[in-house]
Amino acid sequence: MRQKWQAPIFFLLVLLIIHSFPVGVSTGVNGSLPSPPVYSYRVVNCFPHDPEAFTQGLIYHAGYFYEGTGLYGHSSLRKVNPQDGTVLQRIDLPAEYFGEGLAIHNGRLVQITWREHQGFVYDLNSFILLDTFTYPTEGWGLTSDGKYLIMSDGSPTLTFLDPETYTPVKRIRVTSANRPVANLNELEFINGLIYANVWQTDRIAMIDPDSGRVAGWLDLTGLLDSQYKQMKKVDVLNGIAYDPDGDRLFVTGKFWPFVFEIEVVR
Repeated sequence: MRQKWQAPIFFLLVLLIIHSFPVGVSTGVNGSLPSPPVYSYRVVNCFPHDPEAFTQGLIYHAGYFYEGTGLYGHSSLRKVNPQDGTVLQRIDLPAEYFGEGLAIHNGRLVQITWREHQGFVYDLNSFILLDTFTYPTEGWGLTSDGKYLIMSDGSPTLTFLDPETYTPVKRIRVTSANRPVANLNELEFINGLIYANVWQTDRIAMIDPDSGRVAGWLDLTGLLDSQYKQMKKVDVLNGIAYDPDGDRLFVTGKFWPFVFEIEVVR
């Protein structure tokens, strides 16, 4: 009698569990959050880019690209004409600094360095050095949400900095389906989300700045033609810029010969 009753009860419980979840929602493995959606892209335009630029930070502002480049002895801050890639203005960092992320905040350019724990603050128009600051971690990417500076250090943690004192205000741990996302690199704040290059991949994480959860992935596989990837100096995808007035998204990479304007395909 016991075995005859167990089977109907078992199937009834299964039906109740199945119907307790909304249609189309995956609970993931071991009750984890569902994997975020993965988006593709469409190339809208293509602009020339200095193939000698080891791109670490990219910004679009008032019709120009502002770019920070890296490598010891080659790090720089540049203002670039998007149409032809001409460098209109440039200063070089001292050889002992490896330039990294770049952001604009309150009319100032803020540039960080990799392992030197040193940040530089410049006048947006003249590139005159206005201030310096330090931080305890490595410096990778940098952006501004209009209130804070947001910095990555290669770990799954993003640090929000007070833009006046450059001291940490809060930190968020970035996760995708409950798993930490490491190697967060160049950052750009776009329409309420933090876009982050994931180093050594062709993916950009779209991160909720409050929870740290990845709301979606932008897969840029195949963006740079394979013939260029075979070139010795071409390196990984890195560089995100956004034109809020024209709603245009730009991406490039280290030593890439092009900056691509793309549209996210959802």
